[in-house]
Amino acid sequence: MKALSNEQKVLNLIGLATRARKVSIGEDQIIKDIKSGRTKLLLLASDIGYQTHKKMTDKCQYYRVPYRTIMDRDKLSHAIGKSGRVAIAITDEGFAKKINSLLD
Repeated sequence: MKALSNEQKVLNLIGLATRARKVSIGEDQIIKDIKSGRTKLLLLASDIGYQTHKKMTDKCQYYRVPYRTIMDRDKLSHAIGKSGRVAIAITDEGFAKKINSLLD
């Protein structure tokens, strides 16, 4: 049996977090969650548009929310079972820490 790659583990965790309702999606909701301090980690697709990337990362820096750029939008979207998603906010400290440790 082949061991899972870290990327696959991250995708699995994102899927778990989604089913546990510990993620927020959609630009407006994510910005709201960053401002309110609910976002523990922001995950951005590597192929996100410049404007959206800048808006999200500026908010994260201002509100001191960690963010990571990970795989492309197709893999990110597939992990949460929705299409065309370029950003996912993890709202649970445990999931955020585990995902962050796998990305290091």
